Amino acid sequence: MVEAILVSMDYSIVAVIPAFNEQDAIASVLLQTEKYVDSIIVVDDGSNDSTGEIASRLGATVIRNEGNLGYGGALLKGFEYAKQCKSDIIVTLDADGQHNGDEIPVLLERIRKGDVDIVVGSRFLEGGGSEASAWRRAGIQVITGMVADGGVKVTDAQSGFRAYTRHALESLSLTEEGMGLSTEILLKAGEKGLRIAEVPIHVTYGEGSSTQSPVTHGLDLVLNTLKHLSIRRPLVFYGLPGFVSTVIALSFLVWTLQIFADTRVISTNLVLIAVGASTVGLMLMTTSIMLWVIVSVVREKS
Repeated sequence: MVEAILVSMDYSIVAVIPAFNEQDAIASVLLQTEKYVDSIIVVDDGSNDSTGEIASRLGATVIRNEGNLGYGGALLKGFEYAKQCKSDIIVTLDADGQHNGDEIPVLLERIRKGDVDIVVGSRFLEGGGSEASAWRRAGIQVITGMVADGGVKVTDAQSGFRAYTRHALESLSLTEEGMGLSTEILLKAGEKGLRIAEVPIHVTYGEGSSTQSPVTHGLDLVLNTLKHLSIRRPLVFYGLPGFVSTVIALSFLVWTLQIFADTRVISTNLVLIAVGASTVGLMLMTTSIMLWVIVSVVREKS
């Protein structure tokens, strides 16, 4: 175990922990975490058990949501509170015990070198580890690959065990309230030119480590990641498929004209394909141009 002496009074360090119905695990998570940070913020995301009460009794600052906002919504509330408290470094970890609080100093040691803005704990780096099932690993790798296509090279885009400088969080305009917040942060950090590093960590999955079905969870992540990628590169994301669709439409139109020239018969099927493909192509290209203009204007004003 890394010694707690790594925590220095030169920095104000706060842990932000979103929690939903984690009364069985929250106490051990807080007892591990408090050794390495100056304060802990637990965002009780509409729990109907004793999660908030336990956290409060153990000295954490508890922010209670009336309803369940979701992982992203809870984390954003914690970020806002941490920024208001002028915390220098914000550490995030899960409340279900899957992250080892004794590895917090590994993240702190890296971020306090001063050459990065965000440190991501990766279960896939050498020296790290995970008990993740094959389907979970495959899903994480798909999301990580999509984030890499967006220009951010990491090995574990879905890790919630991270450390941020206050500057990093103040630089980002975040909106996602679901699990997609993890990828939104990385994509927008890359867009802003923030520096990201990874350190190896270990993840342990218990029976109640996920409150959402894997299918719903995975679909939510993919759709949210695609949304942010489409906004970042609208000309490629929408314009390129639109151009391809238009080329296909022209090809079928030429084919139709050739058949008509030879037989004086119009192929209805080919005409329908040409019309459909051209409609889709024009819609996609129009969408890409409109989004590109909107995004360009927003970036100029930000």
